[in-house]
Amino acid sequence: MTPPRVWLRKLTDASSSFGRETAIQALEHGDNFVATLRKPDALSDLILRYEGARLLFLPLDHAFHAARGALGCVDIVFNKAGYVVLGESEAVPEDTARAMFEVNFWGAVRVSLKAVCFFREEKWPKGGLLIQNSATIGLLGSMPRQSTMRCQVVIVEPGAFKTSVVEKNMVVIPPHPTYANLALAVHNVCGAFLRGAGKQVDTSADLHLHRANTTRAVAKVIELAELQSPPLYIPLGLDAIGAIPGKIKQLTEDIDACALGLEGLAR
Repeated sequence: MTPPRVWLRKLTDASSSFGRETAIQALEHGDNFVATLRKPDALSDLILRYEGARLLFLPLDHAFHAARGALGCVDIVFNKAGYVVLGESEAVPEDTARAMFEVNFWGAVRVSLKAVCFFREEKWPKGGLLIQNSATIGLLGSMPRQSTMRCQVVIVEPGAFKTSVVEKNMVVIPPHPTYANLALAVHNVCGAFLRGAGKQVDTSADLHLHRANTTRAVAKVIELAELQSPPLYIPLGLDAIGAIPGKIKQLTEDIDACALGLEGLAR
């Protein structure tokens, strides 16, 4: 029988669908769960439902070593945080953009560095699994595949899901005057996000975010954590599956168009 694993996840909002659902499904799976969050009371009902020793609330700075002392190890780190700034680059104030990067980039970096260090130093030679949640749009920006010593990495690329991020954690920036033309594509994209948040908007195209079921999505994440060699990228949602091949086709066409005559650049 496989021994229970120990999950660790930083929760910026304990009531968010992905964070709470991950805790519930990991615990239902028989695993243990370590949550780092500012307000543990938000998950107090789970303590009553499950054995208290299986669900721990720890400050992030000491979570890995404290979890090792209490539960023996940390096996899986699910790294996810959601903060949306909606607007053109020229319209977004720097302090607003920095706040987004503090959560979505630096928050992920801090947790990832702690996870990689812990897996390398404390779980040699077995290592652990780092699941980095990104977004489909993150894959469209993409990064080269790399192997991290003793740390498997999985990047989950969700499409649109029924979470609280667009209702509670989305900042909408007034459009820059340069982009005030409602016929521009940016207004259709912004309109889709606003409709997803339940707002009434008028755009020139009928672009919608068809938000999928969060419970089923987390079940897929639980499944992939069982794999011995999980893939680097996990597109999550039919919209993600549909969008990524188009991006690959576009990249292929662009590369083919640019390839001729570039051989001399390597010399």
